[in-house]
Amino acid sequence: MIGYGKMGKAIERIAVTRGHEIVLKIDLDNSFDMTGENLSKADLAIEFTGPSSAADNLLRCAEAGISVVCGSTGWLVKYTEIKLAFEKKELAFLYVSNFSIGVNIFFELNKKLANLMAPFPEYAVEMREIHHTQKKDAPSGTAITLAEQILAKIPSLKNWVNRPAEQNGELPILSERMDPAPGTHLVKYYSTIDDIEIIHTAHSREGFAGGAVLAAEFIQNKKGIFSMKDVLGF
Repeated sequence: MIGYGKMGKAIERIAVTRGHEIVLKIDLDNSFDMTGENLSKADLAIEFTGPSSAADNLLRCAEAGISVVCGSTGWLVKYTEIKLAFEKKELAFLYVSNFSIGVNIFFELNKKLANLMAPFPEYAVEMREIHHTQKKDAPSGTAITLAEQILAKIPSLKNWVNRPAEQNGELPILSERMDPAPGTHLVKYYSTIDDIEIIHTAHSREGFAGGAVLAAEFIQNKKGIFSMKDVLGF
């Protein structure tokens, strides 16, 4: 387990109840223990740290020959490099911005709704995301995934911005941080006539943690690059 904060501890609780053993716990105070020798004691790693450390952690796992499930966000500028590192070693790698089963269903609804709304330019669209104050990145990785899905379906939108829209072609993502708030994501289409909204609200970290354990079970003894769509059979 690389990253032993609140999420790491929630993952551990669920993994142990499902018969798994956590053989190595890496956090800020013992990062020196993340050696190739120690990593090789595990069948795979689950990585939940932050934007500043995730990419290096992933490369070290690949070098050690360890497959990884990654839930850290904010590092995707290095995604191609990471992907190639795991492919070169013939390992399994699964990254997703959100492991919740409900959120991944929400992703599919978001794509479908954006496709339906694309022919109707009279509707504007905006997004809102709310997380706890310890959330290190804004907008969240989940919000960025939702935004990129919308951009792929609606040609009039060119890019997302983490503020209210100031010109045509901008998709606004409004980020709020308050406690307690495990995570809320809202997508709203609005016109002078009516509004259409879809919303997902998490009640605890258990949904995210359970999905991460399912993903780890899925990639064990596999090779290749995977997503939660593979895990859930979408």
